[in-house]
Amino acid sequence: MEVSEEPKSLLADVAVAMCPSRLVLEHVTSRWGVLVLIALRERSYRFSELRRRVGGVSEKMLTQTLQTLERDGFVHRDAKPVIPPRVDYSLTGLGEEAADRIADLARWTDARVPAVQEARARYDEARREAAARSSQ
Repeated sequence: MEVSEEPKSLLADVAVAMCPSRLVLEHVTSRWGVLVLIALRERSYRFSELRRRVGGVSEKMLTQTLQTLERDGFVHRDAKPVIPPRVDYSLTGLGEEAADRIADLARWTDARVPAVQEARARYDEARREAAARSSQ
């Protein structure tokens, strides 16, 4: 079922503080969660590789993000009992589904950047004009 076909009451539930889907949505769409899911669509990564792939994320934030996504069932952590230890991260079936949806949103965002930039320019110009009028 397409999202547009969902009953309004279902979509509106995420606005309610205690809605269980709200927390999951926050995890999947968090700043680093989005980038980790998109990166893991490509292939499995070791921690250090993933950190390089997701530029700008701290070690602590990547660890927390991976733990959250693993707990929610989106990421699989495969720790191999070798020396030195090797841990690989990959998407689960649920994670692949979420990552595909996020990739669609990322593609849409990329395509709409010019429209957003135009809107920002109009907004900024209107604010400058309003400020100039109020200072007269």
